[in-house]
Amino acid sequence: MRKGGFSNNLNLKLNLPKEDQSIATFLTQSGTFKDGDLLVNRDGVRIVSQSEVEAPPPIKPTDDQLSLADIDIIKVIGKGNGGTVQLVQHKWTAQFFALKVIQMKIEESHRKQIAQELKINQSAQCPYVVVCYQSFYDNGSIYIILEYMDGGSLADFLKKVKKIEEPYLAALCKQVLKGLSYLHHERHIIHRDLKPSNLLINHRGEVKITDFGVSAIMENTYEEANTFVGTYNYMSPERIVGEGYDNKSDIWSLGLILLECATGKFPYSPPGQDGGWVNFYELMEAIVEGEPPSAPADQFTPEFCSFISACVQTDPKNRLSARELLEHPFIKMYEDKDIDLSSYFNDAGSPLATF
Repeated sequence: MRKGGFSNNLNLKLNLPKEDQSIATFLTQSGTFKDGDLLVNRDGVRIVSQSEVEAPPPIKPTDDQLSLADIDIIKVIGKGNGGTVQLVQHKWTAQFFALKVIQMKIEESHRKQIAQELKINQSAQCPYVVVCYQSFYDNGSIYIILEYMDGGSLADFLKKVKKIEEPYLAALCKQVLKGLSYLHHERHIIHRDLKPSNLLINHRGEVKITDFGVSAIMENTYEEANTFVGTYNYMSPERIVGEGYDNKSDIWSLGLILLECATGKFPYSPPGQDGGWVNFYELMEAIVEGEPPSAPADQFTPEFCSFISACVQTDPKNRLSARELLEHPFIKMYEDKDIDLSSYFNDAGSPLATF
């Protein structure tokens, strides 16, 4: 991007046949990361047409496109396996962004997940999903320029407030449901790794879904995914046992997240232990074999208890969809209360950026 506006490149569609999207990921000698119809180099990212898959033309940057040369690194704001997230500032406009840097010296399966994330980022257009402005491949790393959510993650926020009261939880949840409704019903995408750290907030009171590194695009609404990836703690029973699953697996995760926010502890905390599960398989068994968690009726409204129950049904067919949950009494009962998430996030000590 030069002095002026920027382009978010969010108008591309994924319409290639499924078999054409399964070509193995590879890194070319010319400094290009390629996976089927996805092409990324130091000039940006694009989805090529079926006729261009074998010999795609070079990417030509435009004057209004963000460039790595045009941003200054402020500080590291997150670290994970194989990558970091940095707070960066555009030299010409002073606008802040989050720069996700992923080292590509990783397993082929992880590369496929990254390619999947880049494809979703390229085509997602929803105010409840974190915006991806541009992606690059350079010097052995993938760089993804993302919208900067200055309040950090819901996981960060929970560490500050310990619990979230129902009115604020309903307002927060409504935004997440709108994001899931878009992903599930308009884009046919399963997130597959929904958890507090993948829900980001900002000082304007916005809540947005991020991190699609393990997401799956479904061929159609009824197709089931069969791969076993994601965070185990929030994983649905059908995924743990290796059965086929659909977008209802994200609804299970949402139910656990909300219950954790309301009670201040993970719903499957082991009895009599504060340090978490010692045995990973005991946690898996508790999720698969045990009764689904519920909101204590003596602590919460019947509407909230009903909402949680609608999310964490063991049989995914009995869970409500994101669209149905948007009409649930728990969401509706606070809509006329003018809940101010902006003040709530800021007054509670949200970890806003300091320089």
